[in-house]
Amino acid sequence: MERRIIFATGNQNKMKEIRMILADLGMPVYSMKEAGVETEIIEDGMSFEENAEIKARAVSRFLKKDIILADDSGLEIDYLDKAPGIYSARFAGEDTSYDVKNRIFLDRLEGVPEEERTARFVCAVAAVFPDGTAETVRGTIEGRIAHEILGENGFGYDPIFYVPEYGCTTGEMSPELKNELSHRGKALRAMRKILEEKYGKDER
Repeated sequence: MERRIIFATGNQNKMKEIRMILADLGMPVYSMKEAGVETEIIEDGMSFEENAEIKARAVSRFLKKDIILADDSGLEIDYLDKAPGIYSARFAGEDTSYDVKNRIFLDRLEGVPEEERTARFVCAVAAVFPDGTAETVRGTIEGRIAHEILGENGFGYDPIFYVPEYGCTTGEMSPELKNELSHRGKALRAMRKILEEKYGKDER
């Protein structure tokens, strides 16, 4: 039976990034929706790692023979005591557009000097394997909160996350550069290494 990776998300932007980074593993990657799983997942963990594993275990109950991956990611703004953190997706309501969410944070940081606008994106990726064991990894990217919304690429908080070394927001980066630098890219590459060690890499 072909080994599959099922990612516990319905977010197509995220799936694009995931497929790019896991492309050469030699295992097909499906979203939970594509795998026919629809389930309400209550993310009540107290960390990115806990929430990622909660999601992966929730889906693994339906697909015991597959490798289930899940991520939990968010933005930590130091000036706001690391808010929104694990509540990034739910901040101001899940159905609120990111244009509105981004504007709220720009307003909250209005007048705050450059050196106090430090922030990071955090991503934890959890894997639950067919034998029930789990592994979790974390990736981060450091930056600052921009003074305005910039860039049409990416999604979520990308247009307000400024990376000084590159002189632009992650919303202005090409998908290739963003995947190389991003919190999710780093965490997925760390997870890919674990999968390669566990299952071997496809050498086609």
